[in-house]
Amino acid sequence: MNLDGNQASIREAIDAGLLAGAVTLVWQAGEVLQVNELGYRDVDARLPMQRDTLFRIASMTKPVTVAAALTLIDEGRLALTDPVARWLPELADMRVLTDPVGPLDKTVPARRPITIDDLMTHRSGLAYVFSVPGPLGRAYGRLSLRQNQDQWLAELAQLPLVHQPGERLTYSHATDVLGIALSRIENKPLQDILAERIFEPLGMPDTGFSVGPTGRRRAATMYQLDENNVLRHDVTGPAPITPPTFCLGGAGLWSTADDYLRFARMLLGDGMLDGVRVLSPEAVQLMRTDRLTTEQKRYPFLGMPFWVGRGFGLNLSVVTDPTKSRQLFGPGGLGTFSWPGAYGTWWQADPTADLILLYLIQNHPYLTVDAAAVAGNTSLAKLQTAQPKFVRRTYQALEI
Repeated sequence: MNLDGNQASIREAIDAGLLAGAVTLVWQAGEVLQVNELGYRDVDARLPMQRDTLFRIASMTKPVTVAAALTLIDEGRLALTDPVARWLPELADMRVLTDPVGPLDKTVPARRPITIDDLMTHRSGLAYVFSVPGPLGRAYGRLSLRQNQDQWLAELAQLPLVHQPGERLTYSHATDVLGIALSRIENKPLQDILAERIFEPLGMPDTGFSVGPTGRRRAATMYQLDENNVLRHDVTGPAPITPPTFCLGGAGLWSTADDYLRFARMLLGDGMLDGVRVLSPEAVQLMRTDRLTTEQKRYPFLGMPFWVGRGFGLNLSVVTDPTKSRQLFGPGGLGTFSWPGAYGTWWQADPTADLILLYLIQNHPYLTVDAAAVAGNTSLAKLQTAQPKFVRRTYQALEI
């Protein structure tokens, strides 16, 4: 078995100047089979990508926050059916747009409260600036994340929902809202909750909302391709040494390949890793079980036919038909689960092959309503296909 061929597409993108670098990892049946350290975490300084390089993992944060919430469900302190207004009274009397792209003052009352389940499946009616067009999308664009969570939530609650709670899936700030709920339930900052309930039990010392003074030296620079397909590095500021004012439960974490592998292994292991139980098997089953209706799957996801051969659990995509899913997304057996990040970070766990793959880059997409913020979104074919080819070639080499 030779896995080296899975590097080719990534090296091509790096050599073409479209990608600074990448770290990939292949784990199977209890063993790390391969780690690729390709290109640079900082091109100008010629600092190479390394196995312990820290990445902004964006929406790969979401399953972590959901897992933390599920530990409270395991303890009987929370239920999927609970209305979130119990802890977030700001969301008690929501209004819903009569026309999703219409004026903000044309609304009807929400027919039922937003629940914890709605937040975990993005069926709350909340949105993102890039997931809804029209006046509501522009209003989301005016929300500032540079304030404390209570101020932000108060502003968010003034906006109408794009659809009735539970009606359909709209990718959204729902997991950020879930993080605020956890913070209020536990009466402590979200970073402390995730550390106590997920990172410390699993042995994930490099994962958090900041990297500390020594971590900054290991942090990958964020790049973006400009209109001339040249990498720009002035996209985001330096890695934060201290936690931000508002810790985003839907997008704010930094992590490494080995740290996130431990989280994925816990989910693949039905809630247990190295003899430490973090979640009950029942909680993990909830995460890994499709919850969308057939009707809900007919709606595109960020402009993509994302639900072909796939469903959605508690912030994990789940393969329900491997043949159909393979045509669009590449290989992965029945029950394969995953959730990517907007900066090109991606992973999946395949229970049929006892296999976990990780692919980490820092490529800032141009987020619009028409662009999918999934797996290094870009219009450039050579960069867009680097990750799917890595996955396909890995499966081929393993003869799966």
